[in-house]
Amino acid sequence: MQIRKLTHDDLPRASALCLASFMAAVAPSLSAQGVETFAKVASEQAFAERMEGDNLMLVCVAEGVLTGLIELKEGRHVAMLFVAPGWQRRGIGLQLMTAALEQARGEVVTVRASLSSVAAYERYGFVLAGDVDEFAGLVYQPMEKRLS
Repeated sequence: MQIRKLTHDDLPRASALCLASFMAAVAPSLSAQGVETFAKVASEQAFAERMEGDNLMLVCVAEGVLTGLIELKEGRHVAMLFVAPGWQRRGIGLQLMTAALEQARGEVVTVRASLSSVAAYERYGFVLAGDVDEFAGLVYQPMEKRLS
């Protein structure tokens, strides 16, 4: 397994991976608006635009396949973390999280976790940081992790 920065050549596969994982795990619990909001955020064009900003985007490649992605916004907020459905529970999410946190800036990293991912973030050391909320149809649990 290799963790490396997302490249422009990765964009079609990265977008497809995030959409497939989201549709399997998160979309069934959301409104049509939430699914539409996420589809826009996970589009190739949206990824390309965020690559130009202050976002760290890392991917995991295993056996020549893009198997996971993490996006750390401004060095302090996990904007995305997805592992391809067939590759889950193999430590990919933990490896991506560890690599991203090594480059975090500040004492606290936050995430707006989908409700289905709260347990995973708890395993990564995040704790609840507020009430469940909603933005543009996306329902999330605010969480944070204090860095030592």
